[in-house]
Amino acid sequence: MDISVWFFISSGLFLGWSLGANHAVNVFGTAVVSKMVKFRTAAIIGGIFVILGSVISGAGTTKTLTDLGSINAIAGSFSVALAVGISVTMMTRAKLPVSTSQAVIGGIIGWNIFTGSPTDYNSLYKILFSWVASPVIAAFFGFIFFKLIKRMLRVWKIHLLRLDNYTRIGLIVVGALASYSLGANNIANVMGMFVSAPLFKDLTLGNIITITSVQQLFLLGGLAIAVGIFTYGNNVMETVGTDLYKISPITGFVVVLSEFLVLWIFTSQSLESFLLRNNLPSIPLVPLSTTQAFIGAVIGVGLAKDPLSINFKVLGKIGIGWVIAPISAGLITFISLFFIQNVFEQKVIHPVPYEISNSVLIKLDSENIQTEKIKDLMNKRFTSNKAFLNELKSRHNFNSDQIFKIFNYSIIDSFRIDSLRLQKHLNELKLNKEQIENIKQLHNKTFSHKVDFIQALFQDKEEWRLTGDKLVDIEKENKKLLLEEIFRVNNNSQTKKINLTY
Repeated sequence: MDISVWFFISSGLFLGWSLGANHAVNVFGTAVVSKMVKFRTAAIIGGIFVILGSVISGAGTTKTLTDLGSINAIAGSFSVALAVGISVTMMTRAKLPVSTSQAVIGGIIGWNIFTGSPTDYNSLYKILFSWVASPVIAAFFGFIFFKLIKRMLRVWKIHLLRLDNYTRIGLIVVGALASYSLGANNIANVMGMFVSAPLFKDLTLGNIITITSVQQLFLLGGLAIAVGIFTYGNNVMETVGTDLYKISPITGFVVVLSEFLVLWIFTSQSLESFLLRNNLPSIPLVPLSTTQAFIGAVIGVGLAKDPLSINFKVLGKIGIGWVIAPISAGLITFISLFFIQNVFEQKVIHPVPYEISNSVLIKLDSENIQTEKIKDLMNKRFTSNKAFLNELKSRHNFNSDQIFKIFNYSIIDSFRIDSLRLQKHLNELKLNKEQIENIKQLHNKTFSHKVDFIQALFQDKEEWRLTGDKLVDIEKENKKLLLEEIFRVNNNSQTKKINLTY
């Protein structure tokens, strides 16, 4: 592999280190500050479980992040990761627990603005929802669990020495679980911007185990987080562990347990499948602010124990950090992209061709998007995001969601139906006879737009029609995405949707 790849990916590793250094407090800070667990022990356990969570369960949240902004050039990924890493490090040096998720979102939006790429606001709204919901849910858990444990201790009357042993074991267990969830949820923040610009080839070990390119990225990111925990994690613990609220070992256990449950709720693909299987509202799988969840849990415990003991001045200081982080990351990203592109002459985005066809216009009309003023753009090709965006804005006051859809439908994205390629993926796809036969009938057909491909394969086909069963419908949508990858010709990384289920 080219040595330059390692240079570019170094910013992601730096970001991982910064995240580990800043977020160590969220998983083992209470145990270390309360002197129940040695920092070295906490760092080793936390590092191991962070790596395991990153590799095994990091897929769900990463997809949401790549949908928000598909950074398709490694120099662009480098710039965003570096900017976010600098922003997080600045907050770490100030001994403030910062939301890395917020900084990453700020960086991605900065890239979108600089390159003229549309932002997927549906994905953004999911993430914003998590920012509000996670500390509230964590506070609720913290309040309830503290009340329950307090009542249990009053009834059981456990000896003080035995209680200390139980608490120490509990802190280690929930710290390990929280570390696993930290890796699973936040690896998207570390390596999510590199996923759309794959750097590694799949690695097969002894024709038995295959480690995908994405898993290799996640492994490197997990290692970087672990190093950050071990080398610098002890320095942020004082702010939350002693200043915001005086945390005892038992309250520390409650806080980390509450944080873990919140992370699990927003990360678990198994939970999502369970909810969908029972036709219940699903929780969005998004990269969560572990800091917000942790502090929400601290506040919940504080409210249950003694509301007056919470240092709201420190809380306000932390809140300011949450506001500054995404803004600073976005600004630094914009500036770094300018220098990378104009001074170092590196591509921060690979050109993506756009062309409005008749089928695109029909698709837009079906979604009640004004097309009358853009009909003159039909069959005119654009190779610049900014040029295409300016043309659209000059003709009509489209909103952000409409802009995103026009971009998405207009991408030149070549497909060719090949029955032989289909045969290689039948076990993976698990298609029924009708679906297979439908595809075979289109053998050797080619399409230049995704809307044409989708219409030919899926539209008005009974076997692909949505049923109302949420789990079944999601499985059908995932099969459609995989078929797109199988039959895609040009392998355009801007439009490529990585299959992250492994």
